[in-house]
Amino acid sequence: MRLILCLAAALLAAASTSHARDRAVTGVVYLETDGRPGRGAGDPALPGVQVSDGRRIVRSGADGRYRLEAVPDGRIVFAIKPDGYRFAARADGLPDFWFTAGTGRDFALLRDRPARHDAEVLVFADTQVKNAADIGYYRRDIVEPLAGRHRARFGITLGDVVNDDPTLYPALNAATAQLGVPWFHVPGNHDLDAGAAGDEDSLATWRRVFGPDTFAVEEGGARFVLLDDVIHLGDMRYVGGLREDQFAFLEAYLAGVPKEARLVIGLHIPLFDAGGRETFRRADRERLFALLRPFADVLVLSGHSHTQRHHFHDADDGWHGAKPLHEYNVGAVCGAFWSGVKDAEGMPDATMSDGTPNGHATLRLPREGGYALAWHPARLPPGDPAFTAAMALHAPKVLRRGAYPAYGVYANVFMGMDDTRVEYRIDDGAWQPMRRVERPDPRVLAENVRDDEADALRGYDRSPEAAPSAHLWRGALPTDLAPGEHRIEVRAFDRWHGEQRASAVYRLQEAAP
Repeated sequence: MRLILCLAAALLAAASTSHARDRAVTGVVYLETDGRPGRGAGDPALPGVQVSDGRRIVRSGADGRYRLEAVPDGRIVFAIKPDGYRFAARADGLPDFWFTAGTGRDFALLRDRPARHDAEVLVFADTQVKNAADIGYYRRDIVEPLAGRHRARFGITLGDVVNDDPTLYPALNAATAQLGVPWFHVPGNHDLDAGAAGDEDSLATWRRVFGPDTFAVEEGGARFVLLDDVIHLGDMRYVGGLREDQFAFLEAYLAGVPKEARLVIGLHIPLFDAGGRETFRRADRERLFALLRPFADVLVLSGHSHTQRHHFHDADDGWHGAKPLHEYNVGAVCGAFWSGVKDAEGMPDATMSDGTPNGHATLRLPREGGYALAWHPARLPPGDPAFTAAMALHAPKVLRRGAYPAYGVYANVFMGMDDTRVEYRIDDGAWQPMRRVERPDPRVLAENVRDDEADALRGYDRSPEAAPSAHLWRGALPTDLAPGEHRIEVRAFDRWHGEQRASAVYRLQEAAP
């Protein structure tokens, strides 16, 4: 009998503890109109706004009130921004859309200004600052040229916000806040807590600063679902994938999204496998693809690679939608980790291993549907027609007249795809097709040679070792023309922005054996 009573007491204690940890979370979603913190007498309720604990979703009622049952203490609760609204800013400049469960809380939304143009989103990947100097590069190279000069409604950073040093979050966020728009973040593998034993506790610091690691935002007629896709395996090992609670959230959220809606998935590790190995768990990818398959207009944005490419998922990847699934693997803000020779203003070159200059992307959402993407290099060499916002050319300066035409001009078209039309001509002659080649960009190879031959370091870190580029084209240069200088023109036809051009020159010289 005594044993039975002890067991009963233990069960009651456990139930009491569980009850203390899991409780209902309630609050009101309202429209902020008086400009003062907290709900004022004239601030109306907002019905139908979605609120989530990262697994389940409820909607606010006619009185603006929401209720989530049995939420564990410490779990993040957040609101999903409806189109046409925005969140107020927290003290650190980030959107005030989440809190840590333990008590209930109200959510304030502000009516957003009507858009005069197509909705636009700033897309950053891998800011990856490692110290205060890198934050300075980020501010001068990316933020200051953009501040007050963009049309974006909000911005996203697709992971690796810092390089293994979470103490840099406040200073980095202060720089990003200068862009003047709400900013949302996805965690990357370099945002994990050092010493975390496993995936469950690997984002403790992240959640204290940025809140949820998986959530949704609605803007410009599109639904953005932002996902932590880094599965921490311990000892700084990781693999791409998703947790069960994330699948629960996806199922709950997508159930309420019209099948014809534009859907944007943002994550850090690409969904395609890299280097011939499983870099994203195939079983998780298949589950995600099954959830996305019913939707007609899906775009995936990823980071992580510090290169840039477009991948179109098909049946070989496990995608069985009506058309291939477009994944844009966005180049890094930090480029090649803020490496390379510094310019006259002290800014490192930062060109990526595939020849893409560091910079940022934009996503435009036309009112009539679809989307348009663009890459914006952070800096361009002044007065160099061979290096434009769309492409960079490499050609030999001089060739022997009459030599076998074994040398070519290379065009690195930063947003190029497998089917991008790229052509060249010499001296206003006929346009000829260039051939896409998967090889290192000669510009990066030349920089590697300069680093190798230098007797001292040319920068804090040397430029990255050149890697095969997914967007490089080649055309053979004729050597049977007259001696002297000849003009090379290259044109590429961008899917969204039409014809883009760059030019260079080479010289033919007579030579005797």
